[in-house]
Amino acid sequence: MSALDSRDVDVKKDLDATVRARRELGEEYDSALVESFLEKVDQRIDDVVDRRVRRHLAEQRMADARGARRPKGGDNWAERFGFAIVSLVLAIPLSAIGGVFAGMTGMVTTWVGIVGVNAVQAVRHNPEILTGRRASRED
Repeated sequence: MSALDSRDVDVKKDLDATVRARRELGEEYDSALVESFLEKVDQRIDDVVDRRVRRHLAEQRMADARGARRPKGGDNWAERFGFAIVSLVLAIPLSAIGGVFAGMTGMVTTWVGIVGVNAVQAVRHNPEILTGRRASRED
């Protein structure tokens, strides 16, 4: 029997005991019995949440102790690939606009901007690029 099943059994036993007590004591004790039962359920919920939070914090501490780099939201290959594709697709009309209005200087400026934006994105995802050292990663 798993831990979740045993907690379900405990809650069912408490509910059965509350219903039996209500039958024995009468309706005038309904609110006290319900309140007592809900306090027990609330305590069980609090215990489960506390255990989960403690486990999550322990996992985070372990990852930090190992030096693991936790990915930020959306920090994955698909995001980087998508960013590169979008920047290349946008490069075409931006190059045309820069070339029409400023000639070769406009095109060079456009491409310096495109390369710059992609370089910043690459450094944001891989700060070790600036130091020249590879960081150890656990993937």
